[in-house]
Amino acid sequence: MQSAVGIITTKRDGGELSDAQIDWVIDAFTRGEVADEQMAALAMAVVWRGMTRRETARWTAAMIGSGQRMDFTDLPRPTVDKHSTGGVGDKITLPLAPLVAACGAAVPQLSGRGLGHTGGTLDKLESIPGWRAELPVARMREILADPKIGAVVCAAGADLAPADKRLYALRDVTGTVESIPLIASSIMSKKIAEGTGALVLDVKVGRGAFMKEFAAARELATAMVELGADAGVRTVALLTDMNTPLGRTAGNALEVAESLEVLSGGGPADVVELTLALAREMLAQAGIRDVDPADALADGRAMDHWRSMIAAQGGDPDAPLPRAAHTETVPAPSTGTLTRLDALDIGLAAWRLGAGRARQGDPVQWGAGIEMHAKPGDPVTAGRPLLTLHTDTPAAIPAALEDLHAAYTIGTPGEFAPTPLLLDRVEP
Repeated sequence: MQSAVGIITTKRDGGELSDAQIDWVIDAFTRGEVADEQMAALAMAVVWRGMTRRETARWTAAMIGSGQRMDFTDLPRPTVDKHSTGGVGDKITLPLAPLVAACGAAVPQLSGRGLGHTGGTLDKLESIPGWRAELPVARMREILADPKIGAVVCAAGADLAPADKRLYALRDVTGTVESIPLIASSIMSKKIAEGTGALVLDVKVGRGAFMKEFAAARELATAMVELGADAGVRTVALLTDMNTPLGRTAGNALEVAESLEVLSGGGPADVVELTLALAREMLAQAGIRDVDPADALADGRAMDHWRSMIAAQGGDPDAPLPRAAHTETVPAPSTGTLTRLDALDIGLAAWRLGAGRARQGDPVQWGAGIEMHAKPGDPVTAGRPLLTLHTDTPAAIPAALEDLHAAYTIGTPGEFAPTPLLLDRVEP
């Protein structure tokens, strides 16, 4: 006979939970038989004592088993998805999903909304007039099977890993978020449950990321790749830099506009570099090796799939994007070379301007955010625009300017030390 107290004390004392214990406690918690305070105690024990690879894999399987598991194996093309651990200016999903679809794979992407200084993919897409995030599985299947579309980005349904949804909300208010096994299980339970055949992970490292240190980020990447392998999902991870924001915009509609530049064959070099790197990994995992995604950007195929994808979810790809009512320019205080642009400070300032939310369910301003007129390594001139702030609430500008006070450094060309965007690759 299982009991919550017995399971808590086993893990508290450094013991290894059995498959039966894990299955029981996740199921009982989902049904309400295990109280929130008991699950919080178990989560804290896991934070302190950790879990083995076997425990983590079983925990993830139990999370998946608490709800629906989608199946797209009957589609006429291979399925592959991408997940990012979140950052500032991370708009990569927007050009990436239609690009990979244009190259022959189906991309069933379940995404989320932003919280705090990190942006959410659904928030960005919801700035497009008419676009909707909620889709029934049958409609997802129709879109993925359509050769002119092949990609869908939508919200996860309530019956997808519901145990994880309950546990994540509990961890968020009990100081138990920072656990590699629990983080890895949370991410991978949803990704595996969505039914994709392969998965590429973009694990961010640095100031603007959840994982600030390389060693911890690599540990998380390794744990998630192992979980994917254990579940039969081909999985690799790229570790990518998030000390500097991606691209030149942070904010919902601003990032959509920048993504359209990429899909048109232009856009910031770092966004293009990461989009193509992830696309090549996704296509390789899907078994598609004779297509160069750069060609699909250059010849317009990726843009065609974008327009079809947006329209399939009710959006108008030709509609003007929202614009903020107020702007304020931050001029460069001196002439020289921009040597540093801090992702966390930029993200916090964009959040204060209305681009993000403090609590789940808070509204966001579609047009709010920050334009970055220079990136590290670029020359700047005193008095010329360095940043432009966008918001519908001008009262928020002073607080955003305070966040930006130490967000950048201007020096000499010799003081700039470029860092690579792609830091490491983890495979099974």
